[in-house]
Amino acid sequence: MRKYFITGLLVLVPLAITLWVLNLVISTMDQSLLLVPERWQPHTLFGREIPGLGTILTIAIVFLTGLLANNLVGNYLVRLWERLLHRIPVVSSLYGSVKQVSDTLFSSSGNAFRKAVLLPYPHAECWTIGFLTGVPGGDVKNHLVGDFVSVYVPTTPNPTSGFFLMMERSKVIELDMSVDAALKYIVSMGVVAPEHLPTKE
Repeated sequence: MRKYFITGLLVLVPLAITLWVLNLVISTMDQSLLLVPERWQPHTLFGREIPGLGTILTIAIVFLTGLLANNLVGNYLVRLWERLLHRIPVVSSLYGSVKQVSDTLFSSSGNAFRKAVLLPYPHAECWTIGFLTGVPGGDVKNHLVGDFVSVYVPTTPNPTSGFFLMMERSKVIELDMSVDAALKYIVSMGVVAPEHLPTKE
C-alpha cells in the first residue's frame, strides 16, 4: 500500500501543482477585465463569468502595445509618455529603475542570464551554479583590480532570491549548459540533473 500511495503521489502532485500555477496565472490575468466598462463585462453580457477571457484580453493588449510601439507614430508616443513620467519626482526614479532592469532582462540584445557558470561559493571548497549578468560598472570598477564579472547566485528551491557577487573571471567556469537546464537543476536541489555531455579534452 505504501508503494502504491507513493506512486500515486508521483503522478498527481506534479499535475496538481501545474493546475494550481495555471489557475493562479489565469485568475491574476483575468483582473484585466476590470478595465472593461460594466456593460461589456461577461457577467452583464452572458450572465456568468468566463474564466480565461481576461487572459486573452491581456495577451491581446500586450501584443497590440508591441505592435503599435514598433511603428513610427507609436514609438514617438512611447517616448513622449516616458518623458512625461520622468518629470514626476517619485515616479521618475521608480519607473527608470524598473525599465532599466526589464530592458536588460528581456531585451534580445542583452546579456543577462545568458550563461550558466560554476563558481566557488560560499567558500573555496564549495561550488555552486550561478548566472553571468554582466561586468561591474560605475565607480565600482575603479576599485576592483583585475578582470571581474557580475554573477547572480540563486537560492534553492526559490531562484527568485539570491546573491549578487562580483568575482574574478578566472575563478568562474562557464558551463556548456543552457540557462533552463541550470534553473531546473537549482530548483530541484540537484535531483533533476542536466544531460550528460562528453568530457572535453
